[in-house]
Amino acid sequence: MSLTTTSNRINQLFEQKRERILSVYFSAGFPELNDTKTIIRQLQDSGADIVEIGVPYSDPVADGPTIQDSNTKALKNGMSISLLFEQLKDIRSEVTLPLILMGYINPVLQFGVERFCSKCEEVGIDGLILPDLPMAEYLDEYKETFDKYGLKNVFLITPQTTEARIKMIDENTDGFIYMVSSASITGAKSGISQEQIDYFERVRALNLKNPTLIGFGISNKETFDRACKYSSGAIIGSAFINVLNNSSDIKKDIDGFIKSVKGKV
Repeated sequence: MSLTTTSNRINQLFEQKRERILSVYFSAGFPELNDTKTIIRQLQDSGADIVEIGVPYSDPVADGPTIQDSNTKALKNGMSISLLFEQLKDIRSEVTLPLILMGYINPVLQFGVERFCSKCEEVGIDGLILPDLPMAEYLDEYKETFDKYGLKNVFLITPQTTEARIKMIDENTDGFIYMVSSASITGAKSGISQEQIDYFERVRALNLKNPTLIGFGISNKETFDRACKYSSGAIIGSAFINVLNNSSDIKKDIDGFIKSVKGKV
């Protein structure tokens, strides 16, 4: 049975919590092929609110070198969409927080959109982020299938996105909007600029019906706190990948990192 709007875990989270939501991204199958479930469980235990599971792809155009490198290593480890679904088949016996798959449309098309969405429902995925899926194509060809399997599609906006398009995205969203902090690839930056703050304030002034989460350049408590002033929370990717890449004790290091970002150390 498909998840209804009210039972989708993304909707439930934002109904219960409107601020300081921490979403964390990592590439499935990285650093080791079978780390996927361990990382998800530990993120939940350490206080993350959403987990974005990266579906490794050989040409991740929106991602910076850190995430590209983790994609490459995951693929070399043997990660595939089929194996990812196999790894996630019992995840809902242990994990209750929203799970989102983030990737690119080409591997999904190769796998088969209907088959992919069906497998997502089967293992308990709540939403998809496909940065290279155009909104018009989604609405015309895929929305019905996503809805059938209870999947929320998460759109990205950038500082260059027009007000009219942001409103159109808001109108066609039921979950949250991924607010890209700068017109660049992903990666940990040194801070948040005045130009970015102007953009955050401009979007906030639109009074969108959907909450926003800010991503790209969020790496620590300072940038997380700053982002949370202008949105419901933030997304951390590259900085978390770096933690995994340099870890000698994955559970301990995940716990320390998440608590440091949320200010609970």
